[in-house]
Amino acid sequence: MTDPRVPRRTFLTTAAATVAGATLGVSRLARAAEVSAPSVVRAARAASPSAVRLGIASYSLRKFPLDKSLEMMKTLRTPYVNLKSVHLPYEKSPQELAALRKQIEAAGFRIVGAGTITFSKDTDEDVQHYFEYCKAAGIPLITAMGPAVVMPRVEKFAKQYDIKVAIHNHGPEDKNFPSPYDVLKLVKTMDPRMGLCIDVGHTVRTGTDVVKAVLDAGPRLLDMHIKDLADPKAKESQVIVGEGAIPIPDLFRALDTIHYGGYVNLEYEIDADDPLPGMKQSFAYMRGVLAGLASAGTRTAAKGG
Repeated sequence: MTDPRVPRRTFLTTAAATVAGATLGVSRLARAAEVSAPSVVRAARAASPSAVRLGIASYSLRKFPLDKSLEMMKTLRTPYVNLKSVHLPYEKSPQELAALRKQIEAAGFRIVGAGTITFSKDTDEDVQHYFEYCKAAGIPLITAMGPAVVMPRVEKFAKQYDIKVAIHNHGPEDKNFPSPYDVLKLVKTMDPRMGLCIDVGHTVRTGTDVVKAVLDAGPRLLDMHIKDLADPKAKESQVIVGEGAIPIPDLFRALDTIHYGGYVNLEYEIDADDPLPGMKQSFAYMRGVLAGLASAGTRTAAKGG
């Protein structure tokens, strides 16, 4: 059995070496993939044993306007962003949303999703409004919340607009979908565009094995919010990723096992007035984990060859 806990210092050291130009598995090619053209991203994914792509949930920067948030996100060295409505307001016109999309893309970012979006009313008018919003802004995926009764109507529009919907589990307090398995029960017979967004922190608070949940979700896993908790049962114990109890290395191994094609978006909910230092440390740890796993995979392949 693999050890789910990897010393933070070990992986931060690896991450620093990677930034300095060391060639540990993904090294320069993977780093370039996060800030370069789609062709480079594809090349990195082909070359690396891991297909995990790290992104940003803009809710992490909810106290900052869009312009400032874009400046802050540039320091995190990834082009992938899932946008919250505080940065891309629902009430904007289609023309305004298209202009905001151009602004975001001009800053070097790719919008990979929006949310969480709450579908609270089981009416065509309410549900379609959010799909029109995503269409205007060029958003390919909705990270969704809402009661199960609304989701068949959401499915109808997911097919019509060809936009994926990843239903987000919200832990013990969520009366609709506390665990990933509550989502999986609902979507198992639905269109493939209907799936799951695993929130790692909320998942472990339900007592669910998050690594097993990833493996069981398979192709229904469309999105992920990542965070870390010092106490797996306490929502208020969130810490910098790598300093808590969540088995990040085993989680990334599981994503690789299922050939996960989505994004692992950091949702950093603490230090709201000054989140950037903790976000940088979280990315450094996760990149160190990925570099270490890629290096181990390369050595294993060399042995086998």
